[in-house]
Amino acid sequence: MIKVVEYRGHIRNWKSLCEELKIESSLQRAEREEAILVAAYEKWGKDMAGHMHGMFAFALFDDSDDTLFCLRDQFGTKPFYYYQTADGRLLYGTTIKKIMEQDGFAKELNEEMLQIYLTLTYVGGEDTFFKGVKKLMPGCHLTWKNRELKIERYFEPTFHPDESKSLEDWADEIHETLKNIFPEVKEEKEVAESFLSGGVDSSYVLAMSDAQMTDSCGYEDERFDESKLAKKTADLLGRGHSTCLISPEQYFAEVPYVMYHMEQPLGDASAIVFSIACKATAEHTKLCYSGEGSDEFFGGYNMYRNAERYGDNLKNFYVGNTNIMKEEEKKEILKNYYEGVLPINLVKEIYERTEGLDPLTKMSDVDIQLWLEGDIYLNVDKMSTAAGLEIRMPLTDTRIFDIASRMPSKYKVNEEQNKVAFRTAAAKVLPEEIAFRKKLGFIVPIRIWMADDRYNADVKAKFNSAMAEKFFNVEKINEIFDDYIGGNSDNWRKVWTIYTFLVWYEEYFVKR
Repeated sequence: MIKVVEYRGHIRNWKSLCEELKIESSLQRAEREEAILVAAYEKWGKDMAGHMHGMFAFALFDDSDDTLFCLRDQFGTKPFYYYQTADGRLLYGTTIKKIMEQDGFAKELNEEMLQIYLTLTYVGGEDTFFKGVKKLMPGCHLTWKNRELKIERYFEPTFHPDESKSLEDWADEIHETLKNIFPEVKEEKEVAESFLSGGVDSSYVLAMSDAQMTDSCGYEDERFDESKLAKKTADLLGRGHSTCLISPEQYFAEVPYVMYHMEQPLGDASAIVFSIACKATAEHTKLCYSGEGSDEFFGGYNMYRNAERYGDNLKNFYVGNTNIMKEEEKKEILKNYYEGVLPINLVKEIYERTEGLDPLTKMSDVDIQLWLEGDIYLNVDKMSTAAGLEIRMPLTDTRIFDIASRMPSKYKVNEEQNKVAFRTAAAKVLPEEIAFRKKLGFIVPIRIWMADDRYNADVKAKFNSAMAEKFFNVEKINEIFDDYIGGNSDNWRKVWTIYTFLVWYEEYFVKR
């Protein structure tokens, strides 16, 4: 008998799967999706994920031969972790906390990960900050039988540019595919709201959805406030709009909560804002759409427009969307520096596999495999779950990626614009001023707030704490902080990344 022993997610194409697998479609969602997982495993075995669309991570146990089978979706939208005990057992779960609660877990810091973190600002690759706890990586499945662990990759992004289509052809394919996906994103009886910024992704998702209410965050400082743009979009589309204004006091008070529920430190300043947004949104809905995925698939970041300038040199330095601290600087600030623990090692296989493809494709592939999993999807999953909110991301779908994998880079970026084909598709349902609005990113005024003595007391305290002494040359990290306070605002990310690690460490190794 096969049992579902762990599951997080949402299976989009459940209707067609129920029909194909002879499952009663009137079952409640939880019962229905468990039935789908069992029947899909019985029918397709390890190839089951190739028949499923959605966001999922799960573990199945077959008691007929004592086999555990675990799988994480193609892009890693849901997390999955495992840990081998000293006495040869396997602990596993969709949260690290679940593993920590089980007999046989020994909590120990994996200090080497700090070197990766100080460059990436997130936990990249399969290792974590807890020694022995590993991530099952996106597009992989795990089999545990007779105390033997076997991990295989069933999906990896591949790119095959098709030069035969025009820009309009690509835009049409994106739009038609999204039209086919949206009826699967939620059931008729479910009511969803939609996160909305000033950008094209969330605006396109909203326009294609039936969400009647939108949710945004904003700030009193208009230089950083996109909420007015979001409200304008909501008004144009005839939808309601709710704005949560965030103060610096609220922002800094949220940091320990975020680092605890994230389970790993995350130096993405927008994670704090997203946590507050999830809590506010959960007060009036339990289901919300969000627009993650398209930037990495379709060339959404402004730096992608410089891809051709980097050429073959990419493989020597590009480790993803963030790269804030070089090895020489880390050697200066760390008490223990481990030679050979280098962020570039995480992407060597990606560059080997994409040899011969254009630079933009290589950059996208790195970000899809490292940045999305380690930062974006982790943030969405952990903060929404902590708030009791379910988030679904219609743009993160293998059918959408299939289009991106065939699209030549010239339809993704040009000298003037990013996400060219995607924006052209969005313009079918959005005014051009929204579809082709310049990308701003998820703006947080942290670089100003953290320099203000009214808000940075805890940062200063952490930088001069016994905790900091364990890992850092305190004089050196305070030089970085003082340089930032003195006007070098580019240093804010280094300060923030060190600070978030220390907050996380306090939550997991000092308080608990």
